[in-house]
Amino acid sequence: LIINLHKLLDMSKYVIVSNRLPIKISKVNNSFKFIPTSGGLATGMNSIHKNKNSLWIGWPGISQDEVDSKSFDTINKKLHKSGYCPVHLSSNDINDFYYGLPNNCLWPLFHYFIEYSLFDNLQWEKYKEINKKFSDCVLSNLGENDTVWIHDYQLMLCPKMIKDKRPDIKIGFFLHIPFPSFEIFRTFPRRKELLEGILGSDVIGFHTYDYQRHFLSSVKRILKLDVNFNNVIYNYRKILINTFPMGIDFKKFNDAALNHKKQKKHEKSEIRKQLELHKKGSSESKLILSIDRLDYTKGVINRIKAFEIFLDKYPSYFEKVRLIMLMVPSRSDVPEYKKLKKQTDELVGRINGKFATVNWTPIWYYYRAMDFHDLIDLYMLSDIAMISPLRDGMNLVAKEYVSTRIDNDGVLILSEMAGASKELYEALLVNPFDLDSMANSLYKALNMPLKEQEKRNLSMQKRIKTYNVKFWAQEFINSLENKPNPKEKFSAIKIDTEISESILRKVETSKNKLVLLDYDGTLVEFNENPELAVIDDELNEIINKIVNYKNTQLAIISGRDQDFLAKNFDQKKIILAAEHGQYMKFKQKKWVKISPLNRKWINNLKPIFESFTNRTPGTFIEIKKSSIAWHYRITDPELAAGRVVELNTVLSSMISDDLTIINANNVIEVTPSAINKGTTVSEILSKGKYDLIISIGDDVTDENMFKYLPKSSITIKVGKKITKAKYYLDDVTNVRDLLNKIF
Repeated sequence: LIINLHKLLDMSKYVIVSNRLPIKISKVNNSFKFIPTSGGLATGMNSIHKNKNSLWIGWPGISQDEVDSKSFDTINKKLHKSGYCPVHLSSNDINDFYYGLPNNCLWPLFHYFIEYSLFDNLQWEKYKEINKKFSDCVLSNLGENDTVWIHDYQLMLCPKMIKDKRPDIKIGFFLHIPFPSFEIFRTFPRRKELLEGILGSDVIGFHTYDYQRHFLSSVKRILKLDVNFNNVIYNYRKILINTFPMGIDFKKFNDAALNHKKQKKHEKSEIRKQLELHKKGSSESKLILSIDRLDYTKGVINRIKAFEIFLDKYPSYFEKVRLIMLMVPSRSDVPEYKKLKKQTDELVGRINGKFATVNWTPIWYYYRAMDFHDLIDLYMLSDIAMISPLRDGMNLVAKEYVSTRIDNDGVLILSEMAGASKELYEALLVNPFDLDSMANSLYKALNMPLKEQEKRNLSMQKRIKTYNVKFWAQEFINSLENKPNPKEKFSAIKIDTEISESILRKVETSKNKLVLLDYDGTLVEFNENPELAVIDDELNEIINKIVNYKNTQLAIISGRDQDFLAKNFDQKKIILAAEHGQYMKFKQKKWVKISPLNRKWINNLKPIFESFTNRTPGTFIEIKKSSIAWHYRITDPELAAGRVVELNTVLSSMISDDLTIINANNVIEVTPSAINKGTTVSEILSKGKYDLIISIGDDVTDENMFKYLPKSSITIKVGKKITKAKYYLDDVTNVRDLLNKIF
């Protein structure tokens, strides 16, 4: 089989992952028929799949229940032979997964139909289960240097599931539907998990900049991650977020149109004969084309109503203009779709009854799928294409229509809400919610001079021809290949069982131990209100264990002030360093002021900090005895990002060399330059001799502590970040577990 061959030869390959394989399997008597599909994704990925060493993973389009064990093996072998690896799903899986969360909840939500979006916990669990099934299939087929490209909203958890097991693998993800604004996306109950799932990727692609911007906004506001232009920093990885507008196979549609133009009478399809007969009726006869899948996002009802307004407003076009509606059946058992079908049928019937004459019916309505050649005829013979979705990720129909305009005539009316409008701006762009404007655009299209039609179409065709579907696929792959290898080494080593056992042995055998601990983010989690991040019973027990351990000196070095540290730790024989070391207390002696600098500068800077606080809701000032800090943890991240740059600029222009600006974890603090956690450590070391030093911290201020310590010290960073520390732990819980184990 192809999978075993890849492993045997150790060949690197592309692994394409989509909900469906680009093939339709039909049961015919006692055998199965395999028909390749020709959708946008299938066409786009075909260039990658056929021209490169690749494996395509997805559901084969037939449920396990329909296949016996013998046929099952036959199907698998035939699929593997073509470079496909099936993920088999039962009928229940298909109903609970595909017709569950993706289409009951995510599809309407991402298209801004929040009232149709229904979240169900059981469907969420099934979504996770099927995503894991796809991920497991990918993992079992991965070679050492393979590249994975995952597609669309059905598989948004897969990137993280794969990256967690194989961090060395490059993973791409492309969303083929819109990504909604933060205000819409935030309503999804499992919003954090979805974002984290997608961020398992190394490159994330969207059709338009709007979708990219919405995604980055949600990442900043929900996950509170650092975003630098179009890069997200997550788990020590720089993830590229970019725009890759999907194209079509221009040559396929253009060549088909050229061939159809040469057809002789007996070669013409029935639908073409009907359309030509209509156009023969009058030199002024015009056909307006509307093609959509049955879906509430496509704006079909608005389009029909706009056509009615047009007929009311311009009666001179009676018997000259006809709207040809092709609606392809989709999810016909879903209540919302049944309702839409009923509304469409009734509206078409009412308008035809209102305007029809003996020789003319204003709307020709087809409720069925059409084959490729019938579609080409529809495109070619239609004078106007009216594509007006209420929301659409891209809309390739608009591009297909333009590509068939071999005589460069015809007018495209396109919704501003379709992703394609960002590229096809020469079309007549309309707001699909403004019915009068849509009716007027029909009048404008019908009266557009041929010269203007040609100019618009030539410009659009040039772009569609260049930025075709193969270009789209290759651009994404190039971005993924140009990413640094995820195997890039991180200097700090994660503490595992073996390392923690080694630290334990050193603790047990050393004669004099010094333990240096930061507080916030190290011993306790950050809190929106810092006063609530206090010592708890578990932490109190850990502190007591360290203090009472033989020949051990504990020091807490924190940005907190004297009052806080004294309140929580003063009763113990602990060295305390407040405000990063501006004040120190050795065991139970009095506080000593290390820096001689006075406080006048704080009063000078206070109005600046107050001004920024007044203009930035959710921020607050903390004034300590020797420093001033501006906290912005709970404010809007996008607002904070701008304010941080602004405040840093203002402070940099004002302060002297005696002061330092510290950009720590969601706080900007100004402190005296002479003192930092490094000088504090030096002060502590000068008062004792230690053969083992353990230091743990999470912030940039702790880097000075690591820097000043002897090389033999055990330095530990909390969180996987760029650091001078030798080791790292993921979070506060891991820190507590380690301290509990070694003391």
